[in-house]
Amino acid sequence: MVVGVLKIVFLLHGNRSLKGKRKIVRSLIDKVKGRFNVSIAEVGSNDKWQKIELGISVIGNDRRHIDSSLNKVFSFIESQYLAPIIHSEMEIISI
Repeated sequence: MVVGVLKIVFLLHGNRSLKGKRKIVRSLIDKVKGRFNVSIAEVGSNDKWQKIELGISVIGNDRRHIDSSLNKVFSFIESQYLAPIIHSEMEIISI
């Protein structure tokens, strides 16, 4: 079993409320879920209106497939350019 995890942190410059942040987060999560077979959720900075932390995970039996899937998700999120990405990290582990 191979598990891949991707964490992406965004910085919201023009946002002034949690309501605005949650609108952006919900939109992005819905787009990713509709396009890819991955799990995605807001995993941190829930009460900070200027920062979004998303976690994405994929499970399978082929390391190359997991890596490819997470890279495609990252590229898609980056192409949406809803906010600048300030940090990202990916980890793939075999269990």
